[in-house]
Amino acid sequence: MTLRPLLRFPDPRLRQPAAPVERFDEALALLAQDLLETMRAAPGIGLTAGHLGIPLRLVVLELEGWEGPRFYANPRLLWASEMRITHPEGSVCMPGVSETVERAAAVRVAYQQLDGTPAEEASEGLHAICHQHEIDQLDGIFWTQRLSRLKRDRLVRKFQKLG
Repeated sequence: MTLRPLLRFPDPRLRQPAAPVERFDEALALLAQDLLETMRAAPGIGLTAGHLGIPLRLVVLELEGWEGPRFYANPRLLWASEMRITHPEGSVCMPGVSETVERAAAVRVAYQQLDGTPAEEASEGLHAICHQHEIDQLDGIFWTQRLSRLKRDRLVRKFQKLG
């Protein structure tokens, strides 16, 4: 397992859509472990291969109370509730800043496990927020794009000052 360097905002690769995982092999398993170790070191609770500059639809999440990390290859939203919630969000690629984002309160996600087995998962609250945040990232939507222009500009200026 290797800690890999994270991209840093405003790297244009953070807005690059990711390609589907097609090979479920040892190389994918190793990348997944690198993602996990890099996420933990950042620290964070979710990370995509795109955060490392690898445009592949692979995500790791690890939330408090779980028995371990969960890996998602080729995740996609199947359903999102009409009920909305807000929660502070940020990114390991933009450390030191966060802002409240509104998202669906519950979602259902289809994905493949690291061996290629299809699976589905329902989530709500923070877990649902993480799914939406990371799937956005895989689709080339950096989380700040979910903010109003005013909030986004203010956040970017604050991040640049931390610089």
